Amino acid sequence: MLFFKKKNKESGIESAPETISAERDKNSETDLSALEKENSSRDPRVPLLVADHLVYEYSRGTNQLVRALDDVSFTIRKGEFIGLIGHTGSGKSTLVQHLNALLSPVSGTVYFNGEDVFEKGYDRKKLRSKVGLVFQYPEHQLFEETVFADVCFGPKNIGMSRKQAELTAYETIKKVGLPDECFYQSPFDLSGGQKRRVAIAGVLAMKPELLVLDEPTAGLDPKGREEILTMIDSLRSDGDMAIVLVSHSMEDVAQYADRIMVIEKGKKLFDGTPHEVFSHIKELDEIGLAAPEMSYVMRDLKKAGIDVNTNILTVSEARDEILRALG
Repeated sequence: MLFFKKKNKESGIESAPETISAERDKNSETDLSALEKENSSRDPRVPLLVADHLVYEYSRGTNQLVRALDDVSFTIRKGEFIGLIGHTGSGKSTLVQHLNALLSPVSGTVYFNGEDVFEKGYDRKKLRSKVGLVFQYPEHQLFEETVFADVCFGPKNIGMSRKQAELTAYETIKKVGLPDECFYQSPFDLSGGQKRRVAIAGVLAMKPELLVLDEPTAGLDPKGREEILTMIDSLRSDGDMAIVLVSHSMEDVAQYADRIMVIEKGKKLFDGTPHEVFSHIKELDEIGLAAPEMSYVMRDLKKAGIDVNTNILTVSEARDEILRALG
């Protein structure tokens, strides 16, 4: 399990140097209380993380400069389940790597529990246990000889005693639905879906306040995908932990998320409830992001003369609305 990843030239991703940090500090003098007040009008839950005008650029100083994030701001509140959607290359993964300071912005900043995470002297190692990131490919985070050892690693690394770390690992492995026979298997001998569960368990064992999952169902068959999503949804019972789910699937975020953010070419295009965001069906179509299939089904029924609400996202909503319309 990898919870800090140094970037190098070969990867093409480099954290901002000190000169960029100085530029960021100069350009991000923001009143946090004003930001929180501005974002609290719709949701009374306590702010956990505030992204403030984030800008990030790859290949600075060359003629191949790419602005991956362009003035992105939002608030994540305790207990929220947020779906983050956008095309490949839209900036989603770059954005989530700012949430636990794996990447540093050119300008703007991130506040976690009211503190600027890019301020000099801030404990970023502690931040990465509180903002847990599960990468798209689980093999990037698994490295120990057994599942149990892998899940124990994080708790031990943040200072838990061996006994407490082992108890936490045991409880977390059970929570993500892995059977007992997996405990002492190599994580590399597991199925794709089981590897995802181990990677998620390794992050959960550090008891994060924010869990970020980057395409956790990529490459899984429909059954495996549904099992992972159901398991993730069950984590919402864990008190005030917030969840950010990065996904290409409109159906998935419509079914599970309280709120959806759409990223397009490094900009935040939409941010609202699933029904609010997917009401912009024309704009989403124009950028190649189709709304959930049920939205189109209900529009076709409306065109056929059946009096149905077209702002429908899920199969269960469509069933109830069709039954209502048919009397």
